Amino acid sequence: MENLAFIQLTEKKTKLLIVQSRNGRYRVLEEVENYYNLTNDIMKDCLFSPKSKADILKILNIYRYTIETFKVGKMIAIASNVIVKARNYRGFLDEIYTNTGMNFVISNDDEVVKNIYMSSMTKVDVSKGYIVNIGSYQTYILKFNRRNVVEYNIIPYGYSNLNGSFAEMVATVRKDIKKASLVKNFDGDILIGCGPSFIDISKIGKKLTRYPIDIDNNYELSASTVGKVVDFSKDLDLAKIKKIKGIGPEGAESLNGGLAIISALFELLQIENITVSTAEQLEGVVLSNLVGNANEKYSDMLQNSLDNYYEFKKEGLAINGNVYEMAILLFKQLKVVHKLPRTYVKALKVSAYMFDCGKFINFDNHQKHSFYAILNSNICGASQKDILLAAFACTCQNLDNFNLAEIMKYKEILTDEDIEAIRKLGIIVNLAVNLNASRKNVINDIVCDILGDSIIMKTIVNSDPSFEILQSMKISDDFKKIFKKSLQII
Repeated sequence: MENLAFIQLTEKKTKLLIVQSRNGRYRVLEEVENYYNLTNDIMKDCLFSPKSKADILKILNIYRYTIETFKVGKMIAIASNVIVKARNYRGFLDEIYTNTGMNFVISNDDEVVKNIYMSSMTKVDVSKGYIVNIGSYQTYILKFNRRNVVEYNIIPYGYSNLNGSFAEMVATVRKDIKKASLVKNFDGDILIGCGPSFIDISKIGKKLTRYPIDIDNNYELSASTVGKVVDFSKDLDLAKIKKIKGIGPEGAESLNGGLAIISALFELLQIENITVSTAEQLEGVVLSNLVGNANEKYSDMLQNSLDNYYEFKKEGLAINGNVYEMAILLFKQLKVVHKLPRTYVKALKVSAYMFDCGKFINFDNHQKHSFYAILNSNICGASQKDILLAAFACTCQNLDNFNLAEIMKYKEILTDEDIEAIRKLGIIVNLAVNLNASRKNVINDIVCDILGDSIIMKTIVNSDPSFEILQSMKISDDFKKIFKKSLQII
């Protein structure tokens, strides 16, 4: 196990990310961001001013103290390629190294694209499509297929360097985006949007449309929602935008520029939705330094996400993988009883794999606490609806936790079939947990005989399954209540 520090220097902020790495996986231990604006220094004066240099050095020295506190073994520092516009950037980077020991490497466009792509491939489970990353001074459009970047274009506008009225900004950026080869030859594949503009606009859009799930990644940002955000923000001054919950000062200053770019994309490409991703360049740098073959690593994005979550939470007797395998086996064996389509398998996988995640909050009725834990665990590779279903199913390991009023808060997302499926999935997960009660993987397989109003579940074992059968039969009443059949396990 090793602690690593990643430092990012851009024209808008410095960011420190300290991660703990183990077995090619990582978790975040600390994240600090400090914002400033070097627009005049870089874009107008083409020089870092003495004040800007002093301010940044002060921040980086504080970061250095934090890095020492966490006993970091390796430090990696990257700088935005925009800073090369300042004629004294080399001298400033040397000064930073002398004072802090941070050796900043400037990312070229190829490296930026690689890191954006690498991060995106851990967030949204798509084999081919397009990625749009809106930065402060330029926008990257990538086309990928079979987990390789095929081509990319750079648009010389970002959320900070567009001026004029909103209509003028849209017209300006539309003219340049229209020239991009990837836009000219757009073939209708899924579009993934990343960068702060997509996140902030999605936050506002979710509030305006009363979208009930507060998850940024994998949110489907529609053209109609963008239109609502445009109507909402066009008459707001900067002070009012800053007060919008979750946006903050930087988001407020960049809102209209990013909104203009996104509006132009919808208009030119004639698409209905853009899938929002929380991918970012610095995460791509982290992954590049920790992960071997990314294509192999993320061939099953959901599994990798679950494994990464539990790498740092599992105990010595963890049975999460066994519970998942048993739950899938039960799902197949009980198909004629539960009558659920395979579309629920991802939700079942998440709820089964994370059946005990609520214990990290409180052991008592931990199933209930799992709802919040799953929704906020940053699981990728599943849709927001799948994650919501998994959260409810996990709570329904204990049927007393089933709360229709709570579920109805999500009625715009969940169907009547989903509501019925929640309890069925919960019982399947609970049964899978109890069939692993001794934590010794006693049961290798099961075969179900369905006879009229009863089910005989035959276990194929490698040792005495008495404890597993005893624990599993405790939920026979709940099983009969949901599936209308009595259960016998032998």
